[in-house]
Amino acid sequence: MTSKSSNLIQTAAAGSKNTSPFLVSNLKSFTGGAILFLITFSILMAYLSPMGYMAVTSLKTLDQIPNTRILPQTEELFEYEGELYPVMNVPTEDGFRSLVLVQKGRQRSQFIDPQNPEGGLIEWEGRWRTLEPNWETDLATENYSEAWRLVNFPRLLFNTITIAVLGVIGTVVSCTLVAYGFSRFPIPGKNILFLILIATIVLPGQVTLIPKYALFERIGWTGTWLPLIVPHFFANAYNVFLLRQFFLTIPKDLDEAAMIDGANPLQVLLRVIIPQAWPALIAVMLFHFFFAWNDYFEPLIYLLGREDLVPISVGIQQFNFIYGKQVHLIQATALMALVIPVLLFFVAQKYFIQGVKFTGVDK
Repeated sequence: MTSKSSNLIQTAAAGSKNTSPFLVSNLKSFTGGAILFLITFSILMAYLSPMGYMAVTSLKTLDQIPNTRILPQTEELFEYEGELYPVMNVPTEDGFRSLVLVQKGRQRSQFIDPQNPEGGLIEWEGRWRTLEPNWETDLATENYSEAWRLVNFPRLLFNTITIAVLGVIGTVVSCTLVAYGFSRFPIPGKNILFLILIATIVLPGQVTLIPKYALFERIGWTGTWLPLIVPHFFANAYNVFLLRQFFLTIPKDLDEAAMIDGANPLQVLLRVIIPQAWPALIAVMLFHFFFAWNDYFEPLIYLLGREDLVPISVGIQQFNFIYGKQVHLIQATALMALVIPVLLFFVAQKYFIQGVKFTGVDK
């Protein structure tokens, strides 16, 4: 070996020693990122798998559900001489072909070519039971129209949206006023009152269920929407805490500047606080809307016997009791009930995330 070639080898070796830590670091970073991605992706797939099953099952017919196919598929059939015959995937000398099984035999069976049915019968040696049938995608989109008709979805949507929207208005107005008082005014014993309010979070709803029902029954509110709407006009601890924490991030200097210009406390709230608190307010709106949309227990109690007033949660459960064996229709109704909340969340997710994180505005 010449001295020139040995120098080249030594230079390459030295270069590899210098670059190896960099390569190892990049390899470790890539491996860590890949593992994190796989874990996140696996968790996401596990979380979304019930919704995927719901969507696929809602597009199947009742006959397709027992088979082991994941997608809504049925065995392909071909009409020959006025009768329907299955199309099978048959191995031949030229490879696998799709042929129609017209005559079954133990060792020999007769097929025809669906592309050329006039070509006559094709004899195939073998057991036809070992053949795999051809499957074709068959989406039963009529499940949604049938479920829409059977459940009376327009009425359920009207009831649910009415209850939810009126409750959202009451929650936002009452919680905003209470949170504004706790965050801005020097109320005597304010911290103790706020602590008592927060303590109501740990009070189970079952404790107040019977007294509330007795009260609403005495004043004649049962069988109406009033028990589901009016209580939300008196604030609740969750949303008051959320709005109070957000209001505290807004500098009081803005309040003082507005008061110097002649604004009263209500004008300060409407023109200074609320315009900067939209992320938190939208989060409160979404929280209550989702709560009202999913609430099942209270509507079931207060609207018992009033089928014309029940929301979608109660209506779908009643539908499940009646059509328990119609799995495809049950999944179709459940998926339709998810459409509005999911769309609403994606439309307002930017403000929703900001409100949950208690972010403020740039000053």
